[in-house]
Amino acid sequence: MKILMGVGNELRGDDAIGIYVARNFRKEGWKVILAGQVPEDFTSEIKRYRPELLVIVDAALMDLNPGEFRRVPEDKIPKVAFSTHGMPLSFLMEYLRDYVGKIILIGIQPKSMEFGEGLSEEVKKAGDKLIELLKREGYENILSL
Repeated sequence: MKILMGVGNELRGDDAIGIYVARNFRKEGWKVILAGQVPEDFTSEIKRYRPELLVIVDAALMDLNPGEFRRVPEDKIPKVAFSTHGMPLSFLMEYLRDYVGKIILIGIQPKSMEFGEGLSEEVKKAGDKLIELLKREGYENILSL
């Protein structure tokens, strides 16, 4: 089994992209978790399933053009500003390491994370592209940061 976890805040514009991707992704053999701002609340569920793969999708400030997305290696996580959640994703990944075969963190560059705005067109298109890529299991082909 594989798990896709969408992280973000739906009230802050493009910060909702992880939730958007998770909400719109369906594929047999995959479980979807809409983690919102509290991905750490789902650790027991992930530990129970012990997936072969956990893909985490979140808005990430990476100095790219809006909508560009990258796999973010663990050593680069401290250099990237992620969205508005409590526990740093590096801590979450470290905690889950013994329960998951592989963890892939995918960051999508937001255009705006202003309160009350919806997804920008660039970021929504990127989300749709990422969904299709994940359905084809093409996550290894995503450029690394």
